[in-house]
Amino acid sequence: MDNSRRSFIKNTGLVSLGFIGLNNYAANAAMDIFSLSDAGIGFGPLSYREGDVLSLPKGFVAKVISRKGDQMADGLLVPGMYDGMGSFAVKGKTILIRNHENVPGADELGPFGKNHELIHKIDKDKIYDFGKGKDLCVGGTTTLVYDEQKQQVEAQYLSLIGTIRNCAGGITPWKSWITCEENTFKAAAGDNSLEKDHGFNFEIAATDRVGIADPHPIKDMGRFTHEAVAVQPKTGIVYQTEDEGNSLFYRYLPNAYGKLHKGGKLQCLAIREWKSADTRNYGSLTTNRFPEKKSFEVEWIDLEDVQAPDGDLRLRGFDLGAARFSRGEGIWYGKNELFFACTDGGTTRRGQIFKYTPSKFEGQSREKEAPGTLELFLEPNNVETFQNCDNLTIAPWGDVIICEDKHDPRIIGITPQGKTYVIAKNVGYRNSEFAGPVFSPGGNTLFVNIQSPGLTLAITGPWKKGPIL
Repeated sequence: MDNSRRSFIKNTGLVSLGFIGLNNYAANAAMDIFSLSDAGIGFGPLSYREGDVLSLPKGFVAKVISRKGDQMADGLLVPGMYDGMGSFAVKGKTILIRNHENVPGADELGPFGKNHELIHKIDKDKIYDFGKGKDLCVGGTTTLVYDEQKQQVEAQYLSLIGTIRNCAGGITPWKSWITCEENTFKAAAGDNSLEKDHGFNFEIAATDRVGIADPHPIKDMGRFTHEAVAVQPKTGIVYQTEDEGNSLFYRYLPNAYGKLHKGGKLQCLAIREWKSADTRNYGSLTTNRFPEKKSFEVEWIDLEDVQAPDGDLRLRGFDLGAARFSRGEGIWYGKNELFFACTDGGTTRRGQIFKYTPSKFEGQSREKEAPGTLELFLEPNNVETFQNCDNLTIAPWGDVIICEDKHDPRIIGITPQGKTYVIAKNVGYRNSEFAGPVFSPGGNTLFVNIQSPGLTLAITGPWKKGPIL
């Protein structure tokens, strides 16, 4: 490595990976030349350089901008278990809101220190579930104020606390982040000391003002194993995924645009011509296989008792005719359609990507005249294309960008034609998943998390040129 390269790593804050050793280098060297799943598509071959966290195409650089345990502007510590993330333009800066998938009692991963020595720095009323002091819930969100020109974090702070397993979520057009609890623990059930029921969504405003949001669950959006949400910009309808092996796909019709706490109607998706369709395609091919590249007209079923004390929304919905999916994960709204991932669907359980195209009368009484459609966009059933897709986003040039939740995870782009290419490979922490991919509002930076040990990276490079097609 030449001196200029060494200087660059030192000055940009790239993590030193000397401790990883030659075994990781050898394991990844063979993969570096195979960065294009479909020949000729992508940003070019991946390259690994000593000292890098990621293998990336030429011209791209990854910089660590936040680490678990860093001290924040509020005096607390950056929590662990990074997951979903959203970005917003506020006052000329990029605001990042990041989820933390922590469980009750994981104090060493929380913001207050191993023995809660910093908990006095916040008002106890801001903690959604104190767990009677025994099972303190340390899931939640942090907010980062990022100067994209200087490529540095100006401040980060705790913005929600007291929830459980905040996995993914989604941005809203009114500049807030919906964070989702991937958990349905109940208050004082079994041996736990919880004070509140869980399995809800919470909303956090995108702001540069240090402070914790009031922890008010949006109960009309349903109580289930939430994963991610996407909002249709014009209508404010919120689409929701569920991380269960027999999950449903939901939508929430709010009573007032941008006022999710004002109530609304929760519904689940059904295939018009195929009641209680099973899209999972497990096992060998059968006559009931859900086909790729075929659009099915859909309808939406009203759900009752959406706070579901028995945690049975998905079971009741399926009995009413709703379609069944395998572990709904990341979701993102594009121009006139949305994509969502099912992490272990498919014949070999490598994952699936679905595309939903809303009706031009979405959520209105005339919706039946021109219903929305659902398509199994991609089910590769091989490791080379992708394996266990998790969080996703849509790139400024329109491609779907997915993170893998597997050993040796990658970030992969998918074109509108279903062609794939590899953007990055996790070299530094091969057993930890990528999570929370999101572009800056101007499209110059791709932010992504490595869940453990807890790193947020900013990847810069010639994004504006788009991939070679």
